[in-house]
Amino acid sequence: MNFDWNWVINWEWVSPFAWFGNPDINLGLKLLEIVFIIMGLICIYAAVKNAKDKENAASIGTAVFWGALGIVLATGRYLPPLINGLLIFTMAVPAVFRKVKIGKTNAPSSEQTKKQSDKIGMKIFLPAFSMGIFAILFALLFSNESALPTLSQAALVGVSVGVIVAIVMLIVYDRKNTPDIFMKDSERFLSMIGPLCMLPMLLASLGAIFTAAGVGDVIATMVGGIIPYGNVPVGIIVYALGMVIFTMIMGNAFAAITVMTVGIGFPFVLAHGANPVVIGMLALTSGYCGTLMTPMAANFNIVPVAMLDMKSNYGVIKQQIYIALPVLLFQIVFMILFYNAGWFGHA
Repeated sequence: MNFDWNWVINWEWVSPFAWFGNPDINLGLKLLEIVFIIMGLICIYAAVKNAKDKENAASIGTAVFWGALGIVLATGRYLPPLINGLLIFTMAVPAVFRKVKIGKTNAPSSEQTKKQSDKIGMKIFLPAFSMGIFAILFALLFSNESALPTLSQAALVGVSVGVIVAIVMLIVYDRKNTPDIFMKDSERFLSMIGPLCMLPMLLASLGAIFTAAGVGDVIATMVGGIIPYGNVPVGIIVYALGMVIFTMIMGNAFAAITVMTVGIGFPFVLAHGANPVVIGMLALTSGYCGTLMTPMAANFNIVPVAMLDMKSNYGVIKQQIYIALPVLLFQIVFMILFYNAGWFGHA
């Protein structure tokens, strides 16, 4: 197989000034680009800090990982695809060989934490709530606007605004919260999570890759020999279980539902008159049951283990299985009952 270099040779560089000055690019994308640049700079700071850290046994690997990630996040849009690919490959090498470690941290002592907790009280939750609140407000008020034309853009910009508001609130709480503190704490939490911070982004793209590769059609062919034609209840069961299994593999129900709906949901359930809004919603909830039971959902099940320093790497999952399985059973029964009864179960 000959490699086609045309897509590399014909690549045209667009400067950041030209991109931000392009009137055809909406404000939402430009704001999100600024957010990615900030994220990239924080990762580059983490790389520099760990490169100088003599207490980090894997300072070189850690610096390479965060440096490569920072360059991709901050400047990836303006680099050739081949360079981005090489940076991602470079970033993966120290992660694969477990050479990304947490070095010296400036974590507050338990006495400082207790003192701040007594001083601030329950108001400490307001900065965290602000991110969710602004995401919802922007999604409700500004989606479909010319500046923020899509729901996802509006929500992401809202989260970014919520982060800024949270920073302002924390500075008001205590004037000792300087920009230097936020930078160091950002690096500390990044180092605590490590390479797992990349997992949600990689898994989110996996669904689109599987769909483009025709995985859904392959699954439809395989399942077609098992499910009797027109037996919607059995189709619902397989659809729900498939959502759980694929979510456990991919770590993301949103990535799984694309493949499962193409392969099972549409031909064996929706094509027979089931309401796509109701069935799709409940199938997605079934996928969330898989999220509760997989280490691939790192931001939910593995990151808390690292942040809380739990003894078992699967401590969160062990507690959630007892909730996930009954909820999954309820979703399946719910879908079958509503379909058979015809209560908004048919389109």
